[in-house]
Amino acid sequence: MALRHDEHQARCIRIQKGWFVVNEAIRSAGGSWIKPANFKDMRDVLKTEPCAREGLLYGMGVGTTVAVLRVFKGRSLVSAGNWGIVAFGLVAVVAKKLCHFQYAHQSAKLNTLFEMQSKRVPNVKGFQHSDPAKDNDSELLVAAAAAQARRRTYSQAARCSGGQTLVEKIAQRHAVDLAEGEVVRSGDFIGIRPHHIMTHDNTGAVIPKFSSIGARRLADARQPVFALDHDIQNTSAKNQAKYAGIEAFAKTHGSKFYPAGRGIAHQVLVEEGHAWPGTMVVGSDSHSNMYGGVGCLGTPVVRTDAAAIWATAQTWWQAPPVARVELRGELAPGVVGKDVIVALCALFANDEVLNHAVEFVGDGARGLPVEDRLAIANMTTEWGALAGLFAVDDVTLRWYDERAERGPHAIVNPDTVAKLRQDVAADPSSWTADSDAVYAKTLWLDLASLTPHVAGPDSVKIAQPLGELEPRHVNINKAYLLSCVNSRQKDLREAADVVRGVQKARGVPAKVAPGVAWYVAAASSQVLADARASGDWQVLVDAGATPLPPGCGPCIGLGVGLLEDGEVGISATNRNYKGRMGSKAAHTYLSSPAVVAASALQGYICSPETAIAGTAHPPPVRSVLYGSELHKAKPAAASSDAAAASAISGFPQSLSGRLIFLPADNLNTDGIYPGKYTYQDDISREQMRSIVMENYDPEFARLVRPDDVVVAGANFGTGSSREQAATAILAAGVRLVICASASETFKRNAVNNGLLVLESPVLVAWLRAAFPDAPLTAVTGLSADADLVGGKIALTDAKGTLAFETGLPKVGKAAQEIIVAGGLENWVRKRMATES
Repeated sequence: MALRHDEHQARCIRIQKGWFVVNEAIRSAGGSWIKPANFKDMRDVLKTEPCAREGLLYGMGVGTTVAVLRVFKGRSLVSAGNWGIVAFGLVAVVAKKLCHFQYAHQSAKLNTLFEMQSKRVPNVKGFQHSDPAKDNDSELLVAAAAAQARRRTYSQAARCSGGQTLVEKIAQRHAVDLAEGEVVRSGDFIGIRPHHIMTHDNTGAVIPKFSSIGARRLADARQPVFALDHDIQNTSAKNQAKYAGIEAFAKTHGSKFYPAGRGIAHQVLVEEGHAWPGTMVVGSDSHSNMYGGVGCLGTPVVRTDAAAIWATAQTWWQAPPVARVELRGELAPGVVGKDVIVALCALFANDEVLNHAVEFVGDGARGLPVEDRLAIANMTTEWGALAGLFAVDDVTLRWYDERAERGPHAIVNPDTVAKLRQDVAADPSSWTADSDAVYAKTLWLDLASLTPHVAGPDSVKIAQPLGELEPRHVNINKAYLLSCVNSRQKDLREAADVVRGVQKARGVPAKVAPGVAWYVAAASSQVLADARASGDWQVLVDAGATPLPPGCGPCIGLGVGLLEDGEVGISATNRNYKGRMGSKAAHTYLSSPAVVAASALQGYICSPETAIAGTAHPPPVRSVLYGSELHKAKPAAASSDAAAASAISGFPQSLSGRLIFLPADNLNTDGIYPGKYTYQDDISREQMRSIVMENYDPEFARLVRPDDVVVAGANFGTGSSREQAATAILAAGVRLVICASASETFKRNAVNNGLLVLESPVLVAWLRAAFPDAPLTAVTGLSADADLVGGKIALTDAKGTLAFETGLPKVGKAAQEIIVAGGLENWVRKRMATES
C-alpha cells in the first residue's frame, strides 16, 4: 500500500530535518565528524534524535550510513572493509544526487533499508541540537531549504561537452541569432522562431494586444493558427460576435482558421499536420505539450507572447532541464496511456519533473500507439513539465501513412509523409537524442507492473490502483468522456466496447445507471465522423450518454453538464482541481475512457471487468526507481538575468511593503483566477481585483493592499497558461511575488505583464516555521524590503527590529527592461519603433 500524500510529505520533512540535525552537530563539533573525539557526540545525536537516522541515510547514502553506524557502535573506522563500504556509499550518493529521500516511499527495497538502519540505534527522545530558546524547526527548515536551493542551482547550471537531447536539437533548429558554432543547452535563454503559434478562444484577447503594440500586419501570416474550441456551447450574441471577429481577423491576414465545431485546437493541429514531427510549435494553452506525441516539440506560451510572435515571428525561451523517462515492458490488456501518465503523476509527485521537458524512451515507449503517446504527452502538463516528447519512429510513420490515405490534404499527404520517411532514414541522429546526451535526471516505470489507475479526488498527485479504490464503492453523479487528452477514436471505441460487453453479458441493452449523467464529446469533427461510421458513437448515445459538440466544454467549466455542490464525477479529462469542472464543493476523479464507461453504467467507480463480469483488477506492483547525475563540468556563464549588478534607468532598486503569506503549495491558476472568468474579455481591473484568489481564499481580495509583498509556497501558479492569474495579482496592487518555486509558465506570464516573481525556498521555510498555523491568507505583521538588484530580502517587525534576512535571485537587465517598459507588449512596441 502506498503512503498517503500527507504521510509522504511528513516523511520527507522528517528526513530533511534529520539530515540537518546531523549537520548541526557536525558544525558544532568544528566541521568534521571523522575525528575520534567527535564520535561520542555523533553517537549521542543518533541515539537521541528520532529523525537523525533517516536523515543520515538520506545525506550520506546506504553504504556510508552502515559504515558510520559501525563506527558509532565502537568498531574501527580504519578497517579496510569499513573504508570500502564508505567509498561505495559516497559513490552511490554522487550518482543519486543525494535524493534518496524523495523515492523511499516508492521502493520496497529502500523502505526496508530505512527500517533496517532505524533498528540499529535506540530511538530515545530528548535531544536538542541548538539553543533551546531558539525555534529549532525554523533553523532546520531554513537550512534544508537553503541546501535544496544550492543543489538545484548547481544542477541547473551544470554543463558538459556531451551530446544534445532531442529537445535541445529541435530547439536549436528553431533558434535565432545564435553565434556561429553555438550549441543550445538546457538553461540557455534563446530567441526562437516557432513553426506555428496556436491560439483558440483567447485569440479575442490577443488581437487587442497585437493592435495596442502598434502592429498592422503579421510578421509571418503562415505562422499563426486559430481554432475556436473552448466556449463553443455559448450561442449568445456576444460570444458569436467575438468568434466572428476572430474569423475576420484571420481572413484579413491570410492565416489558417478553424471554426467552432471543428474540434479541440490541439487535436486539430495534429490532424491537420501543423504540429509536424521534428518541428517546434507553441500554443497559448497549457496542453500544447500534447504535440510531443507525434515527435513535435510542443510547449505553452502566454497571450502576450502570442501577440509578440504575431508582430515579430519570434519570442524568447529558456531551454528547460530535460528528464529522461524510460518506459519498460508492455502494458497489460486494459491498461492504456492514461493509466501511465496518471501513475507517473502520483508516483513522482514531488516536483521531479517540474519545469522540465520530458523525453520518453525505452521499449515501452516505442510500443505505445500514437493515441496513447498523445494522451501521455498531453498530461505531462499536470505532471509539471513544460514539454513531453516522444521520438519519431516506425509507429509514428505508420500513423502518418494512415492519415495520408484519408484523402487529399495540403500537409498530410503521401508526398509529405514519404519525405518525412526519407528525412528520418537519411539522418537518424537528428531525430533522436545523442547517445551521450546529458539529462537532468532519469526516471523509469515498468509498464508490465501497471494496472488501471484513478487520480483523485481533486488532485492528480493522488492516485491509486483501481483495484484498491473499487471496493470503497465511490458513487458518482456524473461521468465525462471528452477533452483533448482522451476523446479520440480509440478512446470512444474502448468505451463503446465496454457498453457492448455489458450488453452481451446481460442480454439486455446497457444503460447509464439511475441518477448518473454521462457526457461525451469527440476531440474533433473528424473523430466524430469516424466514430459514427464505426457505430461506436451510436452505441454510446443508445446507452444514455448525452452528446456534446467537439470542444472543451465541461473540462474547462463551460457549457452544460457541470458538477454541482456535493456531486462526484469520474472523468477522462486531464484536470480535477476543485472548481475546475463546476462547483468547488464537488469532487472529481480522473481515469481512462473504459473506466469512465464502466462507472457510468454501474453508478460507482469500477473496472470494465466488474461492469461486465463482476471481477476487479488487483493492485499493481510499484517498481519505480530514480537515478540522476551531476556533471563535472564548468558552470555555464551566468545569464544576464542573474548577472546584473546595477539597475537600469527606471527600475526600482528595491520594493517594500507588508508581507502577506500564502502557505499553500501548488496554488494553481484556477485558484488565483477562476476559469469561469477566463474568457470574459471585458472584465475591468477593479473586477479582477475583487475576484483574485477567489477559488483559493475569498478573503484574500479583502485583506490585500497595494504594494504588499506576497510570499507563497512551492509550484506557485501551476495549471493553465491563463495570464489573468498574473494580471489579477497586479490589479490588486501587488508588484512582487516571492515563492518557494513557481510554474515557469506563470513566471513567463508575470514578467510579460510587469509582475516580478522570484524564488526563495529559504524565506518560505522560515515563514512556515514562524507561522505554523497560518490561515490561507496570513497578514503577518512583518514588513519586507526586497533588494531586487543586490539580491536579498529583509523582514522587520512592527518595531523595526530585523526578524529575518536571506538572499533573493538578482533581477537581470533583460527582465528589468520588460518591467520598466510595463510588460512585453510595451517592450515590443519600443523595439518596433526603434527598428522603424
